[in-house]
Amino acid sequence: MVALPQDALGEVDPTSDRAVFRQIADQLREAIDRGRFREGEKLPSEAELVDHYGVSRMTVRHSFSVLQGEGLVRAEHGRGVFVRPRPPVRRLASDRFARRHRDEGKSAFLVEADAAGSHPQVDSLEVKEEKASRDVSARLGSARKVLARRRRYLLDGRPVEFATSYLPLDIAKGTPIADPNPGPGGIYARLEELGHRLDHFDEEIRARMPSPTEAKTLRLASGVPVIHLIRTAYDTEGRAVEVCDTVMAADAYVLAYRLPAT
Repeated sequence: MVALPQDALGEVDPTSDRAVFRQIADQLREAIDRGRFREGEKLPSEAELVDHYGVSRMTVRHSFSVLQGEGLVRAEHGRGVFVRPRPPVRRLASDRFARRHRDEGKSAFLVEADAAGSHPQVDSLEVKEEKASRDVSARLGSARKVLARRRRYLLDGRPVEFATSYLPLDIAKGTPIADPNPGPGGIYARLEELGHRLDHFDEEIRARMPSPTEAKTLRLASGVPVIHLIRTAYDTEGRAVEVCDTVMAADAYVLAYRLPAT
């Protein structure tokens, strides 16, 4: 057997009901979770694992496929299999929309990028008037026409989320919100300037596997899920002034919440 990191991997049990390739995947996964193989680090090669476990190359490849399907590793042609980076962005829901950030001219995404020490970009921007879908219309209180703002967000050149904001057309039409660049603080700052002082946000979050289009847009590795978040912003009069439909790469974010205990 080849020399692998001490205690990194054990042995397989050929009498177990669990397939050998899954046992190997289990051990590699546990080694990654324990930090024996760190982010960006190369896993033992196929040849090393074949020698270590006494199995076929195809068995090792099946093990790697399991880990790739879970989004834990990525394969680089001619180089090997590497541990995927962990989430770079910590999204603190109780702080990201704080008014002080808007007063400083920062959008929520810029706040998160600064905290992560990453360079933010926005591309694939589209702003257009359109008919509201039934769901968006219901969330906005039966609005029939909306201004839709679609954009993709990148950190250090990597796509991490794309979002569409839907705003009632009677609020947004002919205002800076309809401009490609709405200005410092983003559309929430502009809404407040228009007299719609924000009161609260409702968010619905679920995890799922991406559609082919979403996987392509976010350049997701096989097996990486997405976080689908729908947020509705309300002003102090109780009116819904925006619905934001966001799809995020699940391996790019940690969602953090601070909840009152009283």
